[in-house]
Amino acid sequence: MIKIIFEDNHLLVVEKPCNLAVCEDESQDLDLLNILKADLVKRFNKEGDAYLGLVHRLDRPVGGVMVFAKTSKAASRLSKQITNHEFKKQYHAVVCGYIKESGTLCDYLYKNKKTNTVNVCDKNHRDAKYAELSFDTLQRRDDIALVKVDLKTGRSHQIRVQFASRNSPLYGDQRYNKKAIVKQQIALWATSLTIFHPITKEAMTFYSDLPKTKPFNQFNSERK
Repeated sequence: MIKIIFEDNHLLVVEKPCNLAVCEDESQDLDLLNILKADLVKRFNKEGDAYLGLVHRLDRPVGGVMVFAKTSKAASRLSKQITNHEFKKQYHAVVCGYIKESGTLCDYLYKNKKTNTVNVCDKNHRDAKYAELSFDTLQRRDDIALVKVDLKTGRSHQIRVQFASRNSPLYGDQRYNKKAIVKQQIALWATSLTIFHPITKEAMTFYSDLPKTKPFNQFNSERK
């Protein structure tokens, strides 16, 4: 059962579980979008399909807060907020190795669609996309640290690649951390999302608490 954080006639905000695809892909595994659409049909006794607009994504292994649009108007307005950088997305992650107390990471990223991997590249690369985030280190435990990440741009695999490129890969990241143990869960969680309601224009912030599993459970769970 998917946890619903908030719902009205225009928005559906949920907590995405780890290791669930956001939408249908070549694996043909059950995905979050279709699960939610089926639930809407059932709960509201809809005939046929239910509309649900996908306006942003989380990587398959990553969990946390996501918003979906229940009308095409809401979808259009939320998409415009993303284009205008009005979405505010915050994550918490556990990184390995040394990490500064705080900082801003700015890079140009290139996605290889054949391998579904992302790399830092020169800004003159024909497919380069600018990526920026800021972070604060909240706690340290031996050779790992809990960091809070404010995402300025929403590039594919952005957080994972930018930290890995500075020798501070995310704990359990099977793709970008060479020391990750096979089947170890990546320690990256979407903890908050701030948007403007597509109809009322009210600023709204939604939260998702960190999971009480390793390695997050090695740190104080108090939201910061």
